[in-house]
Amino acid sequence: MPENTGRTPRKSAGRGSYAVGDARRQKILDTAVDHFGQWGFHASSLARIAHDCGITQGGLLHHFRSKEDLLLSVLAQSEQHDEESLFSVDPDSYADYLDTLVALIEENTRRPGIVRMFNVLVGESGNIGHPAHEYFRERYARVLRHTVALLEEGVRRGELRADTDCPAVAQEHLAVMDGLQIQWALDPSSMDMPARVGAYLRRRYAEIAAPQE
Repeated sequence: MPENTGRTPRKSAGRGSYAVGDARRQKILDTAVDHFGQWGFHASSLARIAHDCGITQGGLLHHFRSKEDLLLSVLAQSEQHDEESLFSVDPDSYADYLDTLVALIEENTRRPGIVRMFNVLVGESGNIGHPAHEYFRERYARVLRHTVALLEEGVRRGELRADTDCPAVAQEHLAVMDGLQIQWALDPSSMDMPARVGAYLRRRYAEIAAPQE
């Protein structure tokens, strides 16, 4: 039986250091979101991001190999959040999927830094040489494929009209949502973004919904 020395056991130094490292990494990611959202990728600097995190640039590079690596890590974190929100559960109907989109928009109003960063980086990444160009190209293609597949399933179920142009509707939905988010990011007081998106999606759904017998 171990001797009872009366001392309080110390926490594992290794476990504590991992927790500190994870917290520092997350702080860097959160700070990078703000910087990329304000200045874009090219005008942001690792030195300023590190300064705002209270660490040296060398300390930042311990977690992220380069500014490109930091950018892609920020995008991957945001992507994981969106995938868990949009793709983790198959909706019972296309109408249910639209409700999920509105819920995501509602959550985005509580993440203005992410919205600003997304808007800025999408604009920048139109340049083929931008480090996020391939990420955003693949992201839009993936979201469109997913939306088209749900629309086509709605047509097969008889929920939506047989003559629905599924790719066109999917592109419209994505364009309107992104466009309204740009306007909201410029002036959040200008609109109730979830309500505006929801109203559009309901109108468009009524146009493609199969007639009720």
